[in-house]
Amino acid sequence: MTPFVPIKTSAPGSLMLLGEHAVLEGKHALVCAINRRITVELFQTLEPVVQIDSALGEYQAPLDDLVDHPSFRFVLQAIRQHKGAIPSGFRLRIESEFSADIGFGSSAAVTVATHAALLQWLNNAPPEPETVFNEALKTVHTVQGRGSGSDLAASVYGGIVGYTIEPEFQPLEVAVPLTAVYCGYKTPTPEVILRVEKLKATDPARYERIYDEMDAGAMRAVDALRNRDFPAFGKILNRNQELMEQMGVNTPELQEIVSALQAAPDVFGAKISGSGLGDCAVGVGYAELGELDYPVYHLEITPMGCQHHE
Repeated sequence: MTPFVPIKTSAPGSLMLLGEHAVLEGKHALVCAINRRITVELFQTLEPVVQIDSALGEYQAPLDDLVDHPSFRFVLQAIRQHKGAIPSGFRLRIESEFSADIGFGSSAAVTVATHAALLQWLNNAPPEPETVFNEALKTVHTVQGRGSGSDLAASVYGGIVGYTIEPEFQPLEVAVPLTAVYCGYKTPTPEVILRVEKLKATDPARYERIYDEMDAGAMRAVDALRNRDFPAFGKILNRNQELMEQMGVNTPELQEIVSALQAAPDVFGAKISGSGLGDCAVGVGYAELGELDYPVYHLEITPMGCQHHE
């Protein structure tokens, strides 16, 4: 019997740059992969049991009775999607280069890396990126009810991706430095989406105008990045921060961070990254921001999406 060789995959975290909320209405968004990764190693075992080891804790359950666990909702759903084809028990070892508490797309990255490992095991070959994306999107929709899939696109394909929910992918081979700042708390994305939908119901025309402007800005941003026009890109980011404010997803802490980023001499522009009401703000360029009492992360956009490691 041929000994089982462990399978190792990884996927990058991500940051939303433009188009939050509007992307759910079919508009364009811009998302990027960052140089912080989540790695998944799969080890086949003899017992029909699933084991998960990670910094978030440990999990063990029979393969045919995967009880829910709040720390592993996305991983367990990914396993359920392939359960009929899984030949034996296995152990997953998950390692992350960033905290799940920070809005760097940890759920998307671990979902992508888990599907990539399972599909490679079941098919004895690395899967196509489109297959990984489609399976990961099913997982996200099952777990949280909805989601644009933009962060999944970044984790699968890497780099900067222009994205719509059709889905449509516009990969951009552009590398720019980023400064991300975590405000110390976050509101779950489904809760923020629900709040925005309730606000939109009170004034649909106003929100449609906001979404249309976000859409146009994202498309201009693609052209600006292709032309390496970072000042123009920065202006689009700054304007989209104003639009996020108009949507009702800004907070005093986020605004303090964004204002500091926008005032930094080496930052072209800055805004909230993600759904809002907490989490991160991102600026294009590096800034130290020693005057702020928040965690500051200097990041790079990575061209490497989901990887299969020997």
